[in-house]
Amino acid sequence: MANAFFSDLLATISERGRTLLRRGDSADTKRDADGLLELCDALLSGRGEASGTAMAREVLDIYRELDAAGRRAFFEGLVRDFGPDRERLAQAIEQWRAEPSDEDASSLHFASEPRRQELIRRLNRAPGGTGDLVNMRADLLGMMNGHTDLAALDRDVSHLLSSWFNRGFLVLRRIDWSTPANILEKIIRYEAVHEISDWDDLRRRIDPVDRRCYAFFHPAMVDEPLIFVEVALTETIPGAIAPLLAVDRQHLPIERARTAVFYSISNTQRGLGGISFGSFLIKQVVEELRRELPKLDTFVTLSPVPGFMAWVKQDKDLPLSDEDREVLKRLDDPKWFESPETATLLRGVLEPLAAHYFLRARTSKGRLIDSVARFHLGNGARLERINWLGDLSPKGVRESAGIMVNYLYRLDDIEKNHEAYANDGEVVASSAVKKLLKGEGRRLLDMRLS
Repeated sequence: MANAFFSDLLATISERGRTLLRRGDSADTKRDADGLLELCDALLSGRGEASGTAMAREVLDIYRELDAAGRRAFFEGLVRDFGPDRERLAQAIEQWRAEPSDEDASSLHFASEPRRQELIRRLNRAPGGTGDLVNMRADLLGMMNGHTDLAALDRDVSHLLSSWFNRGFLVLRRIDWSTPANILEKIIRYEAVHEISDWDDLRRRIDPVDRRCYAFFHPAMVDEPLIFVEVALTETIPGAIAPLLAVDRQHLPIERARTAVFYSISNTQRGLGGISFGSFLIKQVVEELRRELPKLDTFVTLSPVPGFMAWVKQDKDLPLSDEDREVLKRLDDPKWFESPETATLLRGVLEPLAAHYFLRARTSKGRLIDSVARFHLGNGARLERINWLGDLSPKGVRESAGIMVNYLYRLDDIEKNHEAYANDGEVVASSAVKKLLKGEGRRLLDMRLS
């Protein structure tokens, strides 16, 4: 109710501002990139609250009308013309050099801020402005595509979004069959891990007694789930996804549930890519589940490994013998997993390789390759188990040779595990996973001695 009242109030202010603008020259604004940049400059020049809110809304409306070329020209103009005030910055630098003080340091900080940051703040005041800015950043990310000319603009946008979308602003809500249909429809559309085929499929995931779904929302985007988590309640830790999603599965009586399995976690907003919602989001879901079901004692994921096969195919420094490489050629047969002999041979190569992928392999910047691993380890989980043939869907076979993994969330260890990963890049893993890596080491030693 409070959010609805606030939104209505903003809309009223904006509409009154539009009336004021219509009495002026706003109707003559050119509806192209150059005209939009002029309007942004006017917005920064400082007017009343009502007219400023209305002008911000008009900027966002005109932006929405631009084609791809116009949007790129607009972004380029923001980089070119809306940086720091150089004269003011030079004066602040000279003052700091002459006699450094806390006051001069503060002046230097504010003078160095690009004008486009204040522009983005003012655009955010428009009704619906936060969601529009998230969509605008999605456009920006699509246009960057490895190019650096727009990187300065993206740094400024992502800096502000990181402040506005930190964990303190996010609200956790349970999604069930009574949730409004417009939100349920978005859960279907945004599911990024295991496709939801239709409304019946969605109901099987959120309505039974042994299923839960939770979503994080932002107060400025009340009908847009930012990230949602699908949960299966089971007796033990599962190693495969098919039984959890089976149409004809038997529902587990809730009193027998001891394990909560996070089997699908989807980020919904492309414009928030790379924006951290903060650590311990999963811990918040765990605490919610424990309040409702105190007998739950194990909290794990059943996670995909989306980058594994791409790494296997592209990395030329894999710890493999010539014999292992010959075995990997069997993956060319799309039905390789239907042959027990082939599956056994591939398992002997791919399981140790998966352990290496998580525990040893890194990007050129020293980061873990797998984005799912980065998320869970950053949230304080432990890499618990590598599951052979856990996902035999076409996508699972293509992306990870069917391998899935369990990340274990143990409440007493979450902060410690998070610190180990965040500060030292350490992957906290079970002895079972480490033994797979030791097996790889023994194989390499045998290769050297032969």
